[in-house]
Amino acid sequence: MKASNLDHSLWLAINSSVVGILALIAFVRQDYSSKDVSYFEGVMIEAFAPLQRKTLSFKESVTSFFDHYIFIVNTSKENRRLENEISALKSKIFSLAELEKENERLKKLLDFGEEIKRNKVLAQVVSLDSSNQFKVLRINKGEKHGLQKLDPVITTDGLVGYVYKVSQNYADILTILDQNNRVDVIVSRTRSHGILEGIAKDKCLIKYVARTEQVELGDDVITAGLGNIYPKGLRVGKITKIDKENYGVTQSIELTPSVDFNKLEEVVVFTLANEAAEGADND
Repeated sequence: MKASNLDHSLWLAINSSVVGILALIAFVRQDYSSKDVSYFEGVMIEAFAPLQRKTLSFKESVTSFFDHYIFIVNTSKENRRLENEISALKSKIFSLAELEKENERLKKLLDFGEEIKRNKVLAQVVSLDSSNQFKVLRINKGEKHGLQKLDPVITTDGLVGYVYKVSQNYADILTILDQNNRVDVIVSRTRSHGILEGIAKDKCLIKYVARTEQVELGDDVITAGLGNIYPKGLRVGKITKIDKENYGVTQSIELTPSVDFNKLEEVVVFTLANEAAEGADND
């Protein structure tokens, strides 16, 4: 009985193996030109198609992810490049605009004071002694460019001061805000004479104007041309305060300079140096 069961099981195993081998041979040697699907092929397709679909879907998802990631990275790089280009262009535009403004200021300075028979040297302000209330400033021109002590310094707005210290390439200017810088001035409307002295950061005082002189607030004040430093007729400022003393023969007059020393960038120095030194002005 046991031998019979063993023979039966062996027969079933051999039979199953033969059927499987025949089915596999049939699957391998199938005719691809035929559209008919065998039963076994149908079973195999139905069994593996969902797995293939999931595998393909996963592959497409991975491919899409990397494509999207690479696109984002490339887009980010391109955006950074464009931002850098835009920033550079904005900086260039700003620099060109500032250069245009500077050229306009320098042209006005060159055109200013045509009637004054002196050489003109353009200079830039390189430092302001703010601790000393702008009473002293330094410019980037010196003896090499023809500057000398006591040369007057101006802008298109008016009088700045004079050169009181000079080296080869730099000069220090004592402005009209300093009490040691005395300027002979005239009230333009009344032709009243006085002596200008600095008293504060943005104010000056006109002394020795007779009490009987009918000066008024807002009167323009110009240089008198005395003292062999400042040419006559340079604008100095406007009268902003008048104090007539009850006793005495003079009146105290406060002046606000026409030059804004907080915004001073370029100046012109009137020098008596010879023409040869003028060529160094462009160094």
